[in-house]
Amino acid sequence: MLAEERRQHILELLDKDRRVVAKDLAALFQLSIDSIRRDLTIMEDQGLLQKTYGGAIPLTPLPKVRKLAQPPSTRYGNGAPHQNGISKLAASYIQENDTVFIGGAGIHYGMLKYLPDDIPFTVVTNSLAIAESIRNRPHVEAYLVGGKLRPSSDNLIDTIAFEMIGRFNFDIGFVTGGGISVCGVSTATPEGAAFTRAVAEASRRTICLAPHEKIGVKMFATSIPLHQIGLMITDQGAPEKAIREFESRNVKVIFADEEHSNEGANHESD
Repeated sequence: MLAEERRQHILELLDKDRRVVAKDLAALFQLSIDSIRRDLTIMEDQGLLQKTYGGAIPLTPLPKVRKLAQPPSTRYGNGAPHQNGISKLAASYIQENDTVFIGGAGIHYGMLKYLPDDIPFTVVTNSLAIAESIRNRPHVEAYLVGGKLRPSSDNLIDTIAFEMIGRFNFDIGFVTGGGISVCGVSTATPEGAAFTRAVAEASRRTICLAPHEKIGVKMFATSIPLHQIGLMITDQGAPEKAIREFESRNVKVIFADEEHSNEGANHESD
């Protein structure tokens, strides 16, 4: 098969599946992964696709408009495999006697099924749903940040919640946002951005949970700049160019696998 025929076949697979994986293409065409990645690089340069660390995805316009928060019934679903991989790897960084902040995003909620159950640690959250889920867990000491209840969300982010966060010191603050770009982490509202910023300032280490669909997106209000991120956990669908930009700004980026997440219990040197 000629190179152009192979690349046309790749485009057809991309149109059908909305994603191609480099190792699968290598097996299909009986080529090395390096050869496939060269194909994908050429196709990206031609404006035909967007390379990721695991393969490629179609070119899609990035959302530039403000998004409304999802209702809890939608936000707290089972999570996509790549999101669960990030949640699992994030939870593995919790160590004995740590105090951690876990917010109310869907990917935070996904961490609950992976929280360690054999060591004592403390969780502070501003999410009613997360607080209810962990209140009776053995070995977990849980605190709920207070504030005004809103009919559209169970996350508390008003002035009272903001002031309460300033009274804590976290070993790890797990943060995320509607957008994660070279400008930093961003969200839909100034209140939400201010709250995330307060969490980062109270945290010895800030770990950003960054599913690929959030990367490159810029939302209305910036919460924290890149230099405040101690570690970014993303997935194999993350755009290569964006990851290179993050790393050029000294952000440590690691990749969670959809099926096999590396354990983070011995990551003190990261």
